[in-house]
Amino acid sequence: MSSAQIEIQLIASVVAIACAIPGTFLVLRKMAMISDAISHSILPGIVIGFFITQDLNSPLLILLAAVTGIITVVLVERIQKTGLVKEDTAIGLVFPALFSIGVIVIAKNANDVHLDVDAVLLGELAFAPFDRLMISGTDFGPKSLWIIGTILLITVGLLFAFFKELKVSTFDAGLASALGFSPAIIHYGLMTVASVTTVGAFDAVGAILVVALMIAPAASAYLLTNDLKRMLFLSVAFGVFSAISGYWLAHWLDASIAGSITTMLGLLFLAVYLFAPSKGLISVMYREKQQRTEVSLLTFLLHLKNHNEIEERHVNHLNEHINWQKVRSETVLDLAIKNNMITIENEIVSLTEKGNEFTSKAIDYIITNEDAQIEDMKDDFFLFRG
Repeated sequence: MSSAQIEIQLIASVVAIACAIPGTFLVLRKMAMISDAISHSILPGIVIGFFITQDLNSPLLILLAAVTGIITVVLVERIQKTGLVKEDTAIGLVFPALFSIGVIVIAKNANDVHLDVDAVLLGELAFAPFDRLMISGTDFGPKSLWIIGTILLITVGLLFAFFKELKVSTFDAGLASALGFSPAIIHYGLMTVASVTTVGAFDAVGAILVVALMIAPAASAYLLTNDLKRMLFLSVAFGVFSAISGYWLAHWLDASIAGSITTMLGLLFLAVYLFAPSKGLISVMYREKQQRTEVSLLTFLLHLKNHNEIEERHVNHLNEHINWQKVRSETVLDLAIKNNMITIENEIVSLTEKGNEFTSKAIDYIITNEDAQIEDMKDDFFLFRG
């Protein structure tokens, strides 16, 4: 593996970590698409900074782009607070307008500048190692690595310094105000970090990959845990994994590195979306099936509790009178027997002492409108769930 390959993977990994931290809070605050808005609307700031300094490497570009990002957030919130449109509509109004202003300024004042789609939208990590940081003739490595590395160090420092404030303001803005710190300041601070990170990563990876690295790892982690610290760790891990695996996918396919990394992020999210233990699609479908079976069991037990007639407690009654299909009837009977809720003698079903106690408590909960407690009661009585 050459030094250029190592540097590309290192840059991609550092960008992934830098994007994952603010991205986690954006996902939790339900502001995921604001990152897309920022990544496009910073163009006017970059253009104005370039016209002032005539230097694409000037720190002023990052500063003005960050300011443009904050302006984007402020405009979106102002429009949203009118109550006339929702946040997604406000985002759709603001960032195309700002992006278009940047394009118009370039067209009017820099006609000879070529906006390449690979560089602006997709990015090209393969070229990042060629832009070196040279000081007094000494090569200090890729310039983009130093830029995004510095931003990452600042981001991590701010995270440790204001973790409690970020956590409280994210989940309960009212409590944050009561504790004496302004949720608005924390909010705009987070937006500033997101803007600066976007600008720092823009040159190396492009707008599309910045958005993907901010949102996809955090969204995947969100499906796996409810703990903020663990979510941050998982977001970083997913981002780094996608960055490295995406690079080797691009190497194998001889394709765009940024596009391959984004593809890996999408595949990773799909896998988590399907197979996450508690929030995954398959898990949710299984729980719904389980709950339907358990509701059917409770219905049957209540029926037995309220009827002493032999014909009402006959096995065939499940099919003939309750109108259940044979497979469903067998499933309910099997679950009831496993949990020692019923006994069957000569095809006549009777409640056991445990089944009678469970059903009596279930009736009490239903009468007192405390149906939610039935789930806790199932954990106490059921050895096997549906």
